[in-house]
Amino acid sequence: MDFDEFADRLSKIKNLPLPGAPSHYKMAPEVRVKELQTYFKQKKDARKAAVMALFYPDTQHLTRFLLILRKKYPGVHSGQVGFPGGRLEPEDRNLLQTALRETEEEVGTPGRNIEVIRPVSELYIPPSNFQVQPYLGILTQTPEFTKQASEVEELLEVPLSEFMDDGNIIAIRKTTSYARDIEVPAYFLGGYHVWGATAMMLSEIRELFRKIL
Repeated sequence: MDFDEFADRLSKIKNLPLPGAPSHYKMAPEVRVKELQTYFKQKKDARKAAVMALFYPDTQHLTRFLLILRKKYPGVHSGQVGFPGGRLEPEDRNLLQTALRETEEEVGTPGRNIEVIRPVSELYIPPSNFQVQPYLGILTQTPEFTKQASEVEELLEVPLSEFMDDGNIIAIRKTTSYARDIEVPAYFLGGYHVWGATAMMLSEIRELFRKIL
């Protein structure tokens, strides 16, 4: 989709009710849904984090959004695909500043260049005990990303058309923190399987987009 048309329609999203947990659960296996419903009442000690779902025009002025492949490290999210973002630091005024700061650190996009459209629904991630606040933002100019070498293995610039294609919703088998060799729903985007918390956040964004695109 042409980015100008996308940006114009995106303005309608600000007043839409958020689909919330039901949309998240569409991209989670049943065993995980039950776990999340249990944790919902027990997450008071969760650490805070924020991520940015960033949409922008490519050189052909078509709409894309950015995902990152994280470096492998000793941790539960090692080598996974996700949004730019990270934990709330003491110097951050709020979670929006966290998302903007982390996006600049990880992919080189200054926060002042990002037009924040709105927050979407928070999501609790049991393995890392993070309560994550996603934000939806846009860039009006084609960006030149610079990946943070210490944390980002690869930048994935995903076409909007690929994201909205039902054919890219698949099922894969994974060994996770909560089950071994289990079938999980996923997106196939940018040549990678996107599953878990990122897929759940994308599910809500996709549901919102289907109402305006």
